[in-house]
Amino acid sequence: MKFLDQPPRFLFFTGKGGVGKTSIACATAMQLVASGQRVLLVSTDPASNVGQVFGVGIGNQVTAIPAVPGLRALEIDPQAAAQAYRDRLVGPVRGVLPEAVVKGIEEQLSGACTTEIAAFDEFTALLTDEALTKDYEHIIFDTAPTGHTIRLLQLPGAWSGFLDEGKGDASCLGPLAGLEKQRAQYAAAVAALADPARTRLVLVARAQGASLREAARTHGELAAIGLSQQYLVINGLFPADEAGSDPLAAAICQREQAALTGMPAELRPMPTDHIALKPFNLVGLESLRQLLVANTPMVASALQVQPKIAAPSLSALVDEIAQGGHGLVMLMGKGGVGKTTMAAAVAVELAHRGLAVHLSTSDPAAHLSETLHGPLPHLTVSRIDPHEVTEQYRAQVLSSKGAKLDAAGRALLEEDLRSPCTEEIAVFQAFSRVIREAGKQFVVMDTAPTGHTLLLLDATGAYHRDVVRQMEGTGLHFTTPMQQLQDPKQTKVLLVTLAETTPVLEAANLQADLRRAGIEPWAWIINNSVAATVVTSPLLRQRAHNELREIDAVVTKHAKRYALVPLLQEEPVGVDRLLQLSQAIAVKKET
Repeated sequence: MKFLDQPPRFLFFTGKGGVGKTSIACATAMQLVASGQRVLLVSTDPASNVGQVFGVGIGNQVTAIPAVPGLRALEIDPQAAAQAYRDRLVGPVRGVLPEAVVKGIEEQLSGACTTEIAAFDEFTALLTDEALTKDYEHIIFDTAPTGHTIRLLQLPGAWSGFLDEGKGDASCLGPLAGLEKQRAQYAAAVAALADPARTRLVLVARAQGASLREAARTHGELAAIGLSQQYLVINGLFPADEAGSDPLAAAICQREQAALTGMPAELRPMPTDHIALKPFNLVGLESLRQLLVANTPMVASALQVQPKIAAPSLSALVDEIAQGGHGLVMLMGKGGVGKTTMAAAVAVELAHRGLAVHLSTSDPAAHLSETLHGPLPHLTVSRIDPHEVTEQYRAQVLSSKGAKLDAAGRALLEEDLRSPCTEEIAVFQAFSRVIREAGKQFVVMDTAPTGHTLLLLDATGAYHRDVVRQMEGTGLHFTTPMQQLQDPKQTKVLLVTLAETTPVLEAANLQADLRRAGIEPWAWIINNSVAATVVTSPLLRQRAHNELREIDAVVTKHAKRYALVPLLQEEPVGVDRLLQLSQAIAVKKET
């Protein structure tokens, strides 16, 4: 593997959700330990499953992995880090300042930027404090800091007095207020990230167009801020020798090769490795040891007779949704599970019944127009373009609040509005406008990947609390976006997953988080199921056998209602294929 040739001390794995970052990071750690190195494996992923992969409870403290002497692991919980960060800032003023002021500070610290900055705050010490890491030759990070985070830390320091004078707008300034004393440490951390002698960034992708485009975007964003030492890993590549006489296997190979042929030009010069799709779930030590090995043997289960599977189709779920006549349908889940396709299929099914539907997305990586590939009566499509709505929001703030400032104050406000947290506020406002339409028609919302979706809902919750506080005692009736999301008569949340261990676990964790926010998921969709179709390829048969346990877990433990969507030979692009996808009945014939 090229990315393992003479590895520097710090290795960062990043990429679109669902591409296998955690598995590759864990396998890399094991390989380095096997060569005699002492390794610390750190996860900053909000949905971290490093502990599950190794079968050990880890959490927010350095923990030895008993089965791998020389390996220790740490899972940084961004939400816990954010709460500790808030407590550190608010604690000294609680009981000193008026309660209304304290509540205002807490609201300013409730959004996405606080979470992201606090998580970065947790692991910068691992990059800069030699005393903390002197026992390890390598520190591996599962999930690198984004360009978003690094840009936050490069904002000028002049805003501190500006904020103290009450001129700042609601953005990153509040979360950054507690970081001034640590700016030297952060500068050292960013320097370590940009030093190829100390740090290597590994972009993980799949042989899929959307995944490769996301990798190219990440590559450009990180390279622009000085992080140039990057490698590319194409994970889960279907072996060509498995295509044989199996039409589904041949179709998968053809699609992947087409994606690699059309790879974005900026990725082509990068040192690149290919990791073959494995027949087993990537959980447990033996599976991890084989992940980076070129050839892995089949096991007896691949030759076993598979039982029949009969399950509700996506169309059957839509039948029930359609009875309401209108409402909000939100599709949520881990990145890479097919939310955009499922959202398009649900919208097309509803429109096909003659119902008015607005299909929208808040996912920057979504490609709804490519998926639909043409118009359909009763269906309108929109995209909340983060860049566009952010520019509109900036213009609005500058024309209102900026008009009252002197030249110096306006310059600082403009700098503030260039911070990435401005985007969060703008996207949330656009999201709120779209979902208001659900009172008259169906609104199908393809949301961003899980961690981003939860941050969006956190922003929704902060807005809800602010409106409740302002409207209290007025006697006026009002409905906030959070109330709409919490009302099952108005909103149906569909969790999309794959029949694999990690996606099912993360969907279950997402369901628990939503329930804590008072939002009850309505149904689960198990997408791209091999067990729900007929295959002859030994690799696909073994993967189909592996799926059965996960499907059973969804049906018996997690979902009140569900649909099983087969993996099809042709990509579900275009209205006709989306209808075929939603109406496909999952049946596994005995062979």
